[in-house]
Amino acid sequence: MATTPTPNAAIPPSVEADLHTETAVPEAHHESGGLPQFDFAHWGGQIVYLLFLFVILYILIAKVFAPRLRRVLDERAETISSAVATARSVQAEAATQAEAAKAEVVKARTEARATAVAARARVTEDAQKRQAEEEAVVSARIAEAEAAIAKTRDGAMVHVSTVASDTAHAMIERLTGKAPTAAEVAAALKGAA
Repeated sequence: MATTPTPNAAIPPSVEADLHTETAVPEAHHESGGLPQFDFAHWGGQIVYLLFLFVILYILIAKVFAPRLRRVLDERAETISSAVATARSVQAEAATQAEAAKAEVVKARTEARATAVAARARVTEDAQKRQAEEEAVVSARIAEAEAAIAKTRDGAMVHVSTVASDTAHAMIERLTGKAPTAAEVAAALKGAA
């Protein structure tokens, strides 16, 4: 820190010389007008310092950071390749299972169609048997009914001639007012037939 002399005080000559040198050094630095990094006097130390830092950084990168990074990248590549291989094997297995399932579906459809055809044939056959049985029962009932009708008709036909002669006799008597003879009734019946 420089003190400026007062005009009344006496300054010893040794102190005055020190004052001039202290003020002269900063003026010399101000007069050079640049950064100390660009001063050729400091370049030797800077180059040594730079080489020292470069060697230390190179050793750190080559021995510590690069192997760790390489290990991480190798693990990552191995993980990715194993994951891809696993995915491909799972995909292949899924494709095989899908093909097997598709074959099972086709087989099941074929069996279902065959079962449906067999069931339809069995139902048709059963229906035809029942229809034949019912037709046989109906035919038997019709035959019985026709036999009963024929018997009743034959029985009625035996009496028809008697009923017809009685009816003709009653009609003639009513129309003419006198009772007809049996020969006249028989002649009237033969003429109507």
